[in-house]
Amino acid sequence: MDPAPLLDLTVYLLSRVGRLGKHALDDRLAERGLPLRHMAVLAALADSGAASQLALARAVRLDPSDTTTTLDELQRRGLVERSVDPADRRRRVVSLTDRGREQLDEMCALADEVAAELLAPLEPTERAALHDALGRVLRARA
Repeated sequence: MDPAPLLDLTVYLLSRVGRLGKHALDDRLAERGLPLRHMAVLAALADSGAASQLALARAVRLDPSDTTTTLDELQRRGLVERSVDPADRRRRVVSLTDRGREQLDEMCALADEVAAELLAPLEPTERAALHDALGRVLRARA
């Protein structure tokens, strides 16, 4: 059981609930052989469109040394495509495939299921308010 003084700290509660959610989502994604970093890359591409490997790594805070391996895995699955940037032939541009968009939609649905299970003790209006409040905090810190 968590020590009572920690349970009085909002930041501790956020951390614990966040870890519970991340671990649950990691487990569900792992059942499909997809780590969370794959979801992050697909989401970034869906949001901003094609991007250079370096820009993509920065956008999802992926270590550049892991970027190539991650993109290799996604490309093998047919979820992304890499092509040479016509403006700079040394640079590779990554784009989301239709299959990648479908996979992202499935992963997001899975994340919604995890959130529903994790937040089951809350009423739907409380879940929506929590989501809204956390979004405001995150946007203010960006």
